[in-house]
Amino acid sequence: MNKNSSVWVYTDTVKEHFMNPKNVWEDDTFIPDGEGLVGSMACGDQMKVGITVKDDKITDLKWQTYGCASAIASTSMMSEIAIGMTLEEAYQLTPAMITDRLGGLPQHKFHCSVLGDKALRASIDDYLEKQGRENPYKKRVAKVICECKNVTDQRIEELVKSKEATTLDELRDITGYGTVCGKCQFKVQQLFDEFKHIYDV
Repeated sequence: MNKNSSVWVYTDTVKEHFMNPKNVWEDDTFIPDGEGLVGSMACGDQMKVGITVKDDKITDLKWQTYGCASAIASTSMMSEIAIGMTLEEAYQLTPAMITDRLGGLPQHKFHCSVLGDKALRASIDDYLEKQGRENPYKKRVAKVICECKNVTDQRIEELVKSKEATTLDELRDITGYGTVCGKCQFKVQQLFDEFKHIYDV
């Protein structure tokens, strides 16, 4: 056995959700109230999530993904967690919560769980937009990345998703991040690259 083989070991829960994924979107009979699509086929992983909603609770969730075993397992688990949640609870679902329920993922595969919660949030965004409602949940999950200019991860995500900021220079011009103490620059660059990948910019 290779001395590094342990890093590739998946838990029994991950294997179960990969071999027998739950709530897969398999046909056109499922009509979602909200739908979110994130990722890029060119980069090797893309995810679509659809939800049905009643009284601001997720009554059903279906998904499709093009990706690895970790992506399939994490999205399957995410679907089981999210069904029955309120929109607010579901919007606060994090990659860490998903991977904890899976019993962990190899470190280099953790990014696969990010797409699940992003696609779920995108489906909730879409649902609220179709209802003509403001999204009250975004600010509650936002994290300040640049304290000097009060730039949040949600703001960076919105600017990348809308293609208002396609380069770090454009992002800096709009938000002013990194122009005071500069401590946030590495974190902003990480998030910027992550969001560009997620939204195929």
